[in-house]
Amino acid sequence: KMLKFITKKSQHVSAERLKLQKELFAFNRTGCHGFPHSPTALAWDPTLQLFAIGTKTGSLRVYGAPGVAYVAEHEENGAVVELHFVPNQGRLISLCEDNSLHLWEINSTEDTSVLQHVQQCEVDAKLRKIFTCCVQTTGEHLYIGTECGNIHLLDIKTFQMTDTIIYQDLVTQNVPEDYKINPGGVEAIAMHPKDPNKMVIGYSRGLIVLWDNETLNAEQTYIASKDLHSISWHGSGTKFMSAHNDCSYIVWDTKDSEKPLDSVEQCYGPYPCKAITKILWKNVKGRDNYIIFSGGMPRANYGDKHTVSVKHGDKSRVFDFTSKVIDFFTVDDSSDGSDYAEPQALVVLAEEELVAIDLVTEGWPAYALPCLSSLHASAITCSNHFSNVSQNVWEQLLQYGQKQVEACSSRPWPVTGGKSTSEERKQHDLLVTGHEDGSVRFWDTSGSSLRQLYILRTAHLFSGGDGISTCQQDDDEEWLHFAKVGTFDPYSDDPRLAVKKVLFCVQTGHLAVAGTAGQVVCFSLCSQESESTPEVVQLNFVGDRDSFVWKGHDPLQAKTEAVKCTEGFQANLIVQLAPPAGVTALALNSQWGLLAAGTAHGFGLVDYTQKKVVASKCTLNTNDLAASGDTMSRRKSFKKSLRESFRRLRKGRSQRGRKDKSTVKSPENRRPRRGENVEEGPASPGSRQEVGVDPGSPAVDAKPVERQVEARSSDDALSSMVRCLSLTSSFVISSVNTTPTLWVGTNSGAIFVYTITFPPRDKRESNPVQSVLGKEIHLKHKAPVISIHIIDARGYPVSDPFEAEPKGLEYPQRVLICSEEQFKVFTLPSLKPYGKLKITAHEGSRLRKVAVGRFPSRSDAQHEEFCLMVLTNQGDVGVYSLPELRRQLLVAGCLRREDINGISSLVFSKNGDGFHLNSPCELERFSLSAKHIVAPRCIVELPEGARPGPEAAPEVAVAVEEKAEKSEAPLEDVLVIEEETTAVEAAPREIEAVVEKAVDCVTAPSPTKDIEIEDDKGGPDSPPDSGIGSIVITKNESNFTSTTTTIGDLKSLELDDLPAMDQDSLNEAFRDCKIEVVREKRTVVVVREESQTIANGTSSPTAAN
Repeated sequence: KMLKFITKKSQHVSAERLKLQKELFAFNRTGCHGFPHSPTALAWDPTLQLFAIGTKTGSLRVYGAPGVAYVAEHEENGAVVELHFVPNQGRLISLCEDNSLHLWEINSTEDTSVLQHVQQCEVDAKLRKIFTCCVQTTGEHLYIGTECGNIHLLDIKTFQMTDTIIYQDLVTQNVPEDYKINPGGVEAIAMHPKDPNKMVIGYSRGLIVLWDNETLNAEQTYIASKDLHSISWHGSGTKFMSAHNDCSYIVWDTKDSEKPLDSVEQCYGPYPCKAITKILWKNVKGRDNYIIFSGGMPRANYGDKHTVSVKHGDKSRVFDFTSKVIDFFTVDDSSDGSDYAEPQALVVLAEEELVAIDLVTEGWPAYALPCLSSLHASAITCSNHFSNVSQNVWEQLLQYGQKQVEACSSRPWPVTGGKSTSEERKQHDLLVTGHEDGSVRFWDTSGSSLRQLYILRTAHLFSGGDGISTCQQDDDEEWLHFAKVGTFDPYSDDPRLAVKKVLFCVQTGHLAVAGTAGQVVCFSLCSQESESTPEVVQLNFVGDRDSFVWKGHDPLQAKTEAVKCTEGFQANLIVQLAPPAGVTALALNSQWGLLAAGTAHGFGLVDYTQKKVVASKCTLNTNDLAASGDTMSRRKSFKKSLRESFRRLRKGRSQRGRKDKSTVKSPENRRPRRGENVEEGPASPGSRQEVGVDPGSPAVDAKPVERQVEARSSDDALSSMVRCLSLTSSFVISSVNTTPTLWVGTNSGAIFVYTITFPPRDKRESNPVQSVLGKEIHLKHKAPVISIHIIDARGYPVSDPFEAEPKGLEYPQRVLICSEEQFKVFTLPSLKPYGKLKITAHEGSRLRKVAVGRFPSRSDAQHEEFCLMVLTNQGDVGVYSLPELRRQLLVAGCLRREDINGISSLVFSKNGDGFHLNSPCELERFSLSAKHIVAPRCIVELPEGARPGPEAAPEVAVAVEEKAEKSEAPLEDVLVIEEETTAVEAAPREIEAVVEKAVDCVTAPSPTKDIEIEDDKGGPDSPPDSGIGSIVITKNESNFTSTTTTIGDLKSLELDDLPAMDQDSLNEAFRDCKIEVVREKRTVVVVREESQTIANGTSSPTAAN
């Protein structure tokens, strides 16, 4: 037995298989979908037509035309306070809450572009807190307004602070004494639209100064006797507008500061109003100007509203949002190059959603979003992914979904920056999400962006439910003309409406939606409006059993009157389970017309064609009945815990006399046994890191260690819960013909197999469907069964009723049963064990999600494999071959183990993708397939010469000597970089050439010739006895720099740049030269020494490296 155990653990993996694994499996994080969590800043580049969003956690998002998206993260998780685009350069500056400034660039790669962090500037703490920033219109400087009232300048080209400071004392020389004492911090800086040397500086107490940077003089000084919040220029540059804390705004003339041109006091008065936090003034040719501002609502009646007001002549509208307004901008039509703005759209960033409003179409309707949709318009309660939707069903979804947004703007999306280079996929994939308010939303995941296709609402089917809402509802209140916009609605009138399970047939378009109160609604696609009353079928699991009393919520009451339904999904059956507990498992087979549902009390099979119950079973045991519906505990008994404690003590004493005297006790720090993967055990939360294990690594292919699976007591709480259901044809009775079956898995490790008998096809509508229990399986360890799959000899899944009948199946069939603690494969129909793989039990690892995926080869179109994708409660994701159950890929720490919502929300697709909630409003997407990678690929084309390059630096002195006076065999084509006494900077092309020649020099075999290199024996900083000098050429992301140093100062050397050399020999030689090798930077070192030189891993009397 021991020999069998050893051979089983050390299965050899051929080199061909290792190579094939790399062609099949690879882990990649491919993107984020949805709305960024907790946005804090917004920026807009009107020239490149891009906008950027910063978040509370330091995340950056840049968006343009549909399909154009960039994602980046700050190293520190601090909030982004402000964002500013450098005009027309594809550069973005971010200000974080720690007063640090960061420069980001959109840089091109092979066929796409990425958002890269380029430089960082730590602002001196003496400046105190930064209040506001503004980029000069020429893109040369960033003006930084501080809490103390001074303005500092940052040179964007070098991204370093300049010595120029606009002191508050200098600005306020000609202002009244009252404002000289304490004008407040710099609240706003607005650049002159015509003259880049002029700007308006606004201080928090109301002092405003028109400043000329060229003459360093205040041209005009304006006094407003109220706190200032925002400033906006008129396009002509002759006047500007200031907004204040009492909902007033004032128009000032640049030539006369004595009296304002116009003043609007409390635009929503006469009662006290809140402050206007931001204002925009847009001039329009031949028409009235637009005045757009946020805030300003009357405190008493509407102080709790989040609004953006738009005034255009006599027309005004107050857009009412359900979450706080962060910032906004307008998309202007300035293609003719005139001074007029001509706003086309208003884009508002709120705390929970993005809203774009069409300012051209009558009525100012909202746009339907092509991206940044609010996934959490109502909280997501479940999700499911469906691949390869049939073309007919897809077109119907598009058609009916388009009619739902007819109230929205018909104009194209106003933001047009960038260009998507992603290939259009022919396969249609859907992500279906269920929500707290009973709605179901369909999302297109075929491409890199998530697009909403259709919304289905179930609340209107039940008494007291809400009706179908439109994209925009107007709610006129008195004279303020409120207009509700956006889709975010965090409130649900009835928690029983929450969706728990959803299934969709991609071939027929049938849909099943199960809720929290035991309701299961069946829908089908219809092309015409209808008005009917859905039939209700009662399915009672418990019946008249004694001693059971349901103490939970009441079931939802279906409407008895006719329900009007629009085109699209229409309900044709409501199944009400009793007791009305939340549905825990659901199965649908539209070809058979059958539906199965399970709860914590039992399961049932319903024929939704005839609208009859076929079979039902109560899974409650005696203890469950005695509980009478109370919440049940899963704690171990005191007796059992005490017994296990004594067993551990006896076990520890019995092992003391063994030869191994090691004091190491925990699995985390003990020495791994032969063949054991050290990454198998979970790491501590503080040290846990994401680790993608290379499929080519032998450790991946080794059989993982199987630890003991703890048997569970049959009286564990919730043992009656149904965890999985499957309707499929299988060889469960005979090996000749398949039989329609229902497979049921419970929390107690029980599997029930029901055989189903159908009447003749011509009598399907009248004769009943029959079902009887065929087989019953009980797992010894009694772990919850979370998934059941029927597979063929190749591992091809045949249990999916939502796909067309698979071709070329190979027999025999097998059934894969996945519990929380192990996989087991049985042959059919004998149910003999074929193989199993145990998952760690004692260390707390449990399976949470399981699915079968298809993995095609990157290079061979004819080869593909079907494998099992799993997620554990530790956040680890793995891929296992079928039916052998050998691990092919392990991604440790794909999700944080503390991220309960992310783990519980994860869904796998049949293409090897994974989707999970990264936050309540954002989905993160990853891929386990080496070929199927759906990631955003886009480019932003910059105008020629838009981004200024660095200034030219002095050339590096380079001398190549073909012969040497002191050597007998000079080295040909050897590059010698003469040392300078100080550091020098070289132009990028020159340094690149230096690096190439230096590498060639070191890696090429040494000719028989030698070269003598003149050496200055080092300087005063050199080691006294080494006699070695060096030049380190460091390559980073943005430029090349060269630094002259001695060996004593040399700190790092990256050997990966010298791939042709014998690394061990080179390391040994460097140690002889007293060079410390640290892998931190990418560097190339050119070393000169009289007595010894390293070349191609060998030593020669005189040579160069």
